[in-house]
Amino acid sequence: MILNTHPKDVIKYCPRCGCEKFKTSNQGRSFTCEECDFEYYFNSSAAVACLIFNNEGKLLLTRRAIEPAKGMLDLPGGFVEPMERIEEAIVREIREELGVGILKADFMVSFPNEYIFSGFSVFTIDMAFICSIDDLSAIVPADDAASVEFIFPRDIDHDQLCFNSMSKIIDFYIKNTK
Repeated sequence: MILNTHPKDVIKYCPRCGCEKFKTSNQGRSFTCEECDFEYYFNSSAAVACLIFNNEGKLLLTRRAIEPAKGMLDLPGGFVEPMERIEEAIVREIREELGVGILKADFMVSFPNEYIFSGFSVFTIDMAFICSIDDLSAIVPADDAASVEFIFPRDIDHDQLCFNSMSKIIDFYIKNTK
C-alpha cells in the first residue's frame, strides 16, 4: 500500500479549533480553517549536511542508524533547531553524530529535499558545507549514525544514498571542484 505523505493528504483537522474545515489554499501552499480563520503554511525546514574529507580526498559518509532510510549512506548533519543559527547547527550535529568539533565550515550549495517521517512529508532545504574537523581519528559514530565510511566522491554508489539531495550535493561537489 502506497501512502500519500504530502501534508495536504495527511492533515485533516485544524490544529487550533479541531474542525474538519481545514482546506488547502494559496495554490496548495497553505491550509486555511473555514471555521476560525487559522492559516498554516507548510514551508521548508532547514537542514545542514557536512562534507568532511580525509587526507586521501575520501569523503566521510555515515550509515544511518534510524529510519527513514536506515542502513543507507548519508552525509553527517541534520535539522536546524528552532531559533538556532545554521553555524550552531553544524557544530551541534557533528558533535552529536561524530563526537568531534568543527574547525571550519564553508557554505557550498543547497538543494531541496523531501524527508518522509512517520508517514508525513517534511520538505527541507539541505544546506551543504565543506567542513574540517579537529580530529578524524577521534570520530565515534552516535545518534543517528551507525558507522562511518570514507569513499572517494566519484566511487560513491548513488543508489546507496539515503536522499536525493545528498546525491545532488555530492554531484555538485564533483562537478565544481578540481
